[in-house]
Amino acid sequence: MPAADLKEEWCLQQTQFDSYEKHSLAIKLMSVAVTVIAVFSNGQGIAAFIAVLLVLWLQDAIWKTFQSRIEQRLLKIEQALADNDALTPFQFNRDFAQQRRGLSGLLQEYIGQAVRPTVAYPHAALVLITALSLVTSA
Repeated sequence: MPAADLKEEWCLQQTQFDSYEKHSLAIKLMSVAVTVIAVFSNGQGIAAFIAVLLVLWLQDAIWKTFQSRIEQRLLKIEQALADNDALTPFQFNRDFAQQRRGLSGLLQEYIGQAVRPTVAYPHAALVLITALSLVTSA
């Protein structure tokens, strides 16, 4: 298959990959806003704020899992371009379907993304800040 097709797919996938990164940042910023509101709520409904933060953390992990699938395809394309290998372009969904690991595999992917330092850092810190505000307001 012509390298031009792989380059076209690479551009498309890279644009999507970058877009996912922007959305992940938006989720993190929303978590910061929830934390600020929680801290200034004087202990009112802190458990609910913590639950929202945990949901946002999981949502970020899910988002990053989708992004990691794009990354896997990008790495395949880049390797094929570097090696001048025959890789069939525009096979993102087919590649994913062949590697799909079922519900338990999907949950493992989500948890794996959630504990990655770039995902866990802001969320874990914000949950801790919110929990500490509950303790200090009591």
